[in-house]
Amino acid sequence: MFLAGDFVYKIKKPVDFGFLDFTTLAKRKYYCEEELRLNQRLCPEIYLEVVPIKCQDGKYLLGGDFGQTVEYGVKMARMPEERMMNTIIASGNLTAAMLEQIVEILVPFYRECDSGPEVKKAGSQEAVAVNFRENFQQTEGFIGCPVLSRDDFGIIQAYVEEFLAREDVFRQRQEEGWIRDGHGDLHSANICLADQVYIFDCIEFNRRLRYCDVASDVAFLAMDLDYHGLSEMATGFVSSFVIKSGDKSLDQVLNFYKCYRAYVRGKISLFTSNAPEVDQTTKAACLVRAGRYFELAVSYARGQ
Repeated sequence: MFLAGDFVYKIKKPVDFGFLDFTTLAKRKYYCEEELRLNQRLCPEIYLEVVPIKCQDGKYLLGGDFGQTVEYGVKMARMPEERMMNTIIASGNLTAAMLEQIVEILVPFYRECDSGPEVKKAGSQEAVAVNFRENFQQTEGFIGCPVLSRDDFGIIQAYVEEFLAREDVFRQRQEEGWIRDGHGDLHSANICLADQVYIFDCIEFNRRLRYCDVASDVAFLAMDLDYHGLSEMATGFVSSFVIKSGDKSLDQVLNFYKCYRAYVRGKISLFTSNAPEVDQTTKAACLVRAGRYFELAVSYARGQ
């Protein structure tokens, strides 16, 4: 990503992490187009176009008719950093009215999101189990480390497996139409509270991570608020969403998906803390963050 005045250009690295594959120019072009298409659902004013990056005589150009296309980027309008939701939270200035604005955006968004047969399958007991068990497998080598004790892991795993056995709950969510092609990454770092609410950076690179229960998205933001010590606001946010969306069964699965989201964030922080290219200060901060997320996952598993 690079900044250019009033605009931001996002470029995808040629990497393959298994859950995403940007290794060819054609794939990077496709996923840039997907990022544009999917994010224009919520903020077309921010996501503007896919721009070819060309090279001519050793110089790189954004767009134009000359030169060879060597890369693609998503052109976005630059958002005010001071109005990012995570910045507002850190300053202690988040209000219930701001969360109401977010609800007002999300309810019609999910109502219009695709809920066809392929999407609906993602809410099945089997599909949800794959996602959670994949996380357990990926963190297997870290169990017993200072921020993920064997006891805590055992509590989380037992809770998840017990909940996954409730096939009727997952079937109910499917039959009620709450499995949608939604956002997939709904947390405060991806929300800007400026002249209007901008909810951006949805997952474009893996449908499996974006096709999910609406409750999973709602739980992500609620968990994020819990993480920042704003549990009362989290409760208010969820209650407002339930009332305005009519999703009366959301509460049945909220803690389960909160646990899932907290565990994923803990996993990511843990991986970052162990990455060889990361400096010691960042490693220490990520390790602390991972511990806090895993503590949250345990609290949800215990029904707290």
